[in-house]
Amino acid sequence: MSTTKHGAAHRRGHNRGKTVGIPVALSAAAALVCLVFAVLPGGGAATGGPAGATVGAPAAGSTAGSGSSAPAAGAPSDPAQPSASAPASPSSSASPSASVPARASASAAAKPAAPAAAPAGGRIRPGVGYQGVATAYEAADGNGACLFGPSGDMMIAAMNHTDYETSRACGAYVRIKASNGASITVRIVNECPLPCAPGQIDLSQQAFAELADLKVGRLPITWSLLSPADAPQTLSVRYQTGSSQYWCAIQVIGHRNPVAALEVQTGTGWRQLPRTGYNYFTAADGKGCGARIRITDLYGEQLTVDGIAVRANVVQATPVQFSRH
Repeated sequence: MSTTKHGAAHRRGHNRGKTVGIPVALSAAAALVCLVFAVLPGGGAATGGPAGATVGAPAAGSTAGSGSSAPAAGAPSDPAQPSASAPASPSSSASPSASVPARASASAAAKPAAPAAAPAGGRIRPGVGYQGVATAYEAADGNGACLFGPSGDMMIAAMNHTDYETSRACGAYVRIKASNGASITVRIVNECPLPCAPGQIDLSQQAFAELADLKVGRLPITWSLLSPADAPQTLSVRYQTGSSQYWCAIQVIGHRNPVAALEVQTGTGWRQLPRTGYNYFTAADGKGCGARIRITDLYGEQLTVDGIAVRANVVQATPVQFSRH
């Protein structure tokens, strides 16, 4: 754009010279005077000034001003390429360089504020309704894959393999409503292996009979997680048979809400233990066995328990219980 304007000015000056008819000698003298002014200090400022202004503020619509530094209006911007305006206005909320760190900072600050999302992470979630089918099995004394032991209340059930999810469903209270309108609450103490389908719950015969005649066999149901008011007042902890200071496995019993994680305190801080399909959390190297225990439920609530010694296969009561939701 600047080159085009300079050429037009040059052509206009050339036409004026021909119109007035200045003598050749006078023209030569005038040219000599211009040359003298050009070499004096400050000479050329008039011609250099406009050129500099053009570079510093390109005209709207110029090719140089609409290159990679600023995408055309309506064109998608490349997130990997910060716009030219970003360095000029770092405090502006609209600039990419300011908004990206702001999002990262907000995300980091939000993580501690929502602990429930991290431990939950399973298939069964609070406030969600599930569809499936109810079947029945002979529950005997009520013991099952969760290894809680005999049950005094036969309103119990086995969760299908998929939703059992490596014992995450153990101890969960589930509200079941049948297609005929009948409903019951059961506690998950067992696993229904494949081919039990996702959503299917295998009820004790006693529980199924509360919904329909056992001859029905398969009953369409809807179900959801429950945080009951009539759960045990406190939960208990049990070390598995064979546990010692060199190896241990820990189980939580009588919890109102499903247990999402279990940690033990070591010399370097809290250590989360892996969970087994038979509902124990194991410390294969013994680190943390007999130390403080921290238990997290599906909602993110954490309870810390002291004074639980390594006493194999002994149910040890605690003074704590998860809140009702």
